[in-house]
Amino acid sequence: MSELSHALAGATPARHDPARISRAPSFAELVYAHYDWWRDRDAPENGSAKAYHEALNRYQHRHGELVSAYWCTHVESGAALTEKKRAVPWATPLCEFHRESDWATKHAPDIARELHRCDELAVRARVVLKGVRQSICLRLVMASTAHLLSLVDARAAHADEESVKAALEQEREALKKANDYYTHAANGQAQIVYFVGMVAVAAAISVVAGLFLAFDEWAPAVAAAIAGAAGAVVSVVQRINDGHFELEYDVGRPYAFFLGGLRPVIGAAMAVVIASAFASGIMHLPISADASAADERFALIVISFIAGFSERWAQDTLAAAVPASKEPAAKPTGS
Repeated sequence: MSELSHALAGATPARHDPARISRAPSFAELVYAHYDWWRDRDAPENGSAKAYHEALNRYQHRHGELVSAYWCTHVESGAALTEKKRAVPWATPLCEFHRESDWATKHAPDIARELHRCDELAVRARVVLKGVRQSICLRLVMASTAHLLSLVDARAAHADEESVKAALEQEREALKKANDYYTHAANGQAQIVYFVGMVAVAAAISVVAGLFLAFDEWAPAVAAAIAGAAGAVVSVVQRINDGHFELEYDVGRPYAFFLGGLRPVIGAAMAVVIASAFASGIMHLPISADASAADERFALIVISFIAGFSERWAQDTLAAAVPASKEPAAKPTGS
């Protein structure tokens, strides 16, 4: 039984299963096939080369073109990055990271830990990121994985342990930078989804509120809702521009969209309450006594915008307008 037959059956030592030859191999099977070819590369008749390339073609047909790969030379292990073209020509190809090396690092827990970090980062990038940023992040992961696997080869070749440890420390720093890139990219994409949700709900509030503008009795509250929603949008845009807006990006796009939609709702609600407090006389507008009705309406719009822009200001203003209830005096002893 040839080693190649074993290679195309699975990631276990007993690899022979002729029924699996016709379908696309797993990455573990591809690693075994490549190792057989590499081991027999100097043989006069290397049948493993043809079998490996056939397995590679079937693998690429299913997962996409192999754009980057590293194959260990002393043990059956490897990592690869594939890209599959999309139907739209200008769309970024679909990237996928592959690795099989657990049996190569069972005696190297320090390298295994860093490879596990690579796997974790690749999963997050694959699920959370989209487009060019996903491709960049996965290429950074692939580069770090290749360097780490080269250290496995170096130890198998009895390289100097101090140089291996120094190289491993450099890869830890490289992985940290890759993780920083992922964090920045994921937060940026979450901000886009958040912003879309915020603008969509703010537009819906404006449209629905506009339908009630014909009712004079509710016109101030309706105008306040629109101004408060606009203030909430401007507040978030300003924080994004200042670089001080962080989101939980691993929770998925629907949740980020939902959180974005809540922001103008809260801003509109706070603005309506503030405007109603001023209109009812609970609080007084900081304008001159001889101001016209138009001046009062514009002042309410400004205050409503500020209420949506800063929820803390609105809460503090309302808290200051409504005095706290006094605690009842304690009864004298013996009464």
